[in-house]
Amino acid sequence: MKRSTQLAGAALAALLAGAAQAQTPPLQDPSAARTPDRGVLVFTPDFFVDARPDTALDMISRLPGFAFNPGDNGTRGLAGASGNVLIDGDRPSAKSDSLDNALRRISAASVERIELIRGGAPGIDMQGQTVVANVVLKRTVTTERVLETNAYFYPDGYVGPILAGQWSRREGENQTEASFSTTTDRTDGTGDGFRRRVDPAGNLIQDADLVLWDRFRNVRLTGGVQRRMAGGRLRVNALLGWNGSENEQDLLIRFGPGADSFNVEENEEVDGELGVTWLRDLSPTASLELTGLQRLEVEDYVGVSTGAGGTSTFTAEGSEGETIARGVLRIRRGDRWAFEGGGEVAYNFLDSDTAYAENGVPVPLGNASVRVEELRGEVFGQATWRPSPRWTVEGGLRVEVSEISQSGDTDLSKSFVYPKPRLQTTFTPAPGHQFRVRIEREVGQLDFGDFVASADIDIGQVEAGNPDLEPQKAWVIEGVYERRFWDEGVFDVTWSHAEIEDVVDLIPLTGGFEGVGNIGDGTSDFVQLRLTLPTDRLGISGGRLIVRGNWSWTEVTDPLTGEPRRFQGNQHFGCGVDFNQDLRGGRWAWGLQHGCNTDRGTSFRIREVRDGYREPFVTLYGQWKPDGRTTVRLDLGNASDRATGYDRDIYTGPRDVSPVAFRETRRTKMSPWLFVQVRRTF
Repeated sequence: MKRSTQLAGAALAALLAGAAQAQTPPLQDPSAARTPDRGVLVFTPDFFVDARPDTALDMISRLPGFAFNPGDNGTRGLAGASGNVLIDGDRPSAKSDSLDNALRRISAASVERIELIRGGAPGIDMQGQTVVANVVLKRTVTTERVLETNAYFYPDGYVGPILAGQWSRREGENQTEASFSTTTDRTDGTGDGFRRRVDPAGNLIQDADLVLWDRFRNVRLTGGVQRRMAGGRLRVNALLGWNGSENEQDLLIRFGPGADSFNVEENEEVDGELGVTWLRDLSPTASLELTGLQRLEVEDYVGVSTGAGGTSTFTAEGSEGETIARGVLRIRRGDRWAFEGGGEVAYNFLDSDTAYAENGVPVPLGNASVRVEELRGEVFGQATWRPSPRWTVEGGLRVEVSEISQSGDTDLSKSFVYPKPRLQTTFTPAPGHQFRVRIEREVGQLDFGDFVASADIDIGQVEAGNPDLEPQKAWVIEGVYERRFWDEGVFDVTWSHAEIEDVVDLIPLTGGFEGVGNIGDGTSDFVQLRLTLPTDRLGISGGRLIVRGNWSWTEVTDPLTGEPRRFQGNQHFGCGVDFNQDLRGGRWAWGLQHGCNTDRGTSFRIREVRDGYREPFVTLYGQWKPDGRTTVRLDLGNASDRATGYDRDIYTGPRDVSPVAFRETRRTKMSPWLFVQVRRTF
């Protein structure tokens, strides 16, 4: 505890020191026009008029060559959780509330313009992204009420209703908003299929039918208020949510040995969050941003499997929370220089109790009762320099100090110090051409859930917790070439290479269990080609075609066999094709999405190798806007009635020294579904 106190004091002192010394831009009126440069593209509402967007998210989805990233809300702290969209130059002060939900609550009529910032610009916090969109809101008085009545319809008669509504009022910098949503539906975990097992020679030894059923329900309430206070802007966000889910699996033997089995899982969780952000101009060139956030969540899980061997039961009860304080000082020196510095201190905890029993007899698990705590501090500073309209250089350094302690079945404490330098250069040699190069030291976060025992009750696998973990680290170099043409056309190529230390994977643990652990160093290479093609010049007015293909190569030494292999779950090839067309000035629209790859990656367990399988999917949609306030949309999802599943090689023991016992193929199909949405603004 003494060391924890020292770390907390050091982190807080660093935060205050960073806030006192760092440098970046003031809180200028976000509606003020930005000085034109080659790194910033400005899209006014006129650009989107043919699409008649309802929300800011609709507008973001229409930005040529921009791939929306909502961020990772599961990341602890704020530094790594942000997506690639800002609102009035700021990140949302909420974390559990996703960025796409925040953008859905902003009507298109409230948007003054959207700035697409490529490679950085003075005065803009790029959130660690190479490309960021900044949604600038109007300062006129606006009051809106929106109601959505939606539903999913399935061929077997099941209906999944969704009801959502929101109210908002904006008057200059003063903003008030509230929203609710409630859902009852099912996922692609509902469907029929089969499970077949063959011996190593390929002879059928078992054939079984699978019947899967699931349902989830949730209720979500959010609210936000922004007002002028103490010479700055104060933003308060609150969220309260409840989620419940039920899953069932029937396995019916048609051929071969074995008995029928039945699995059922129930999960319930309640979460809440309160976030506060205060921003103030300290001078015409300097601004200060302070953020505080508190998040809490409780969860209960029960999984029961009944079969020939009797009944197996896995239960888990847990709570987790996060407390964050963050300060950032920004100073902007004209349009050529900007500086930023500050710090963040966070406390996180996970309290979990798990139990596993077979026929009522408890089975000891590794780290079944655990409390994990983390005290983390981070200081950072960065500078953005634009020596000319063609060049932007951004350099920065983050230093993270953390202590993670575990108590309960295992008492262990570890301390980490990680510097994370970053350098990015953007070169725009001519209009329509841009090169971006990034070199960065990335450090992953440990998943607190890996410290605790867990189970996949549907396939009878139990994993022990492992307290002896270290974060995965990597040196990453990335290059992007972007070519813009035909006003809305974009072609870009991305390449990246990473040298990775302490790869996180599965390792054998004592007691015959397996768990998450570090398996050594590895490498990763990634290439992506992406094309956004407006089709007006091809004779299809109002159309836009988006085609993407990406390839990934990873290599690490398998901890059992000692042979090189791909990373756990690495997908070697991915692709997608989207097309949409606006008709009659956006009054009508239609489109399709096609995910054309089947590779879901390979999982390497101690006694199993599993290849994921997913057939290509097709989704079609049609949209009608009879007036400026009403939208009616129909989506035909899973039109290809795709099958999903996996292929498993099961070994008699550890796969490095044991033969294959049998091979298993599992396939299930969820039927197509029809989504009907009616949205009305009042």
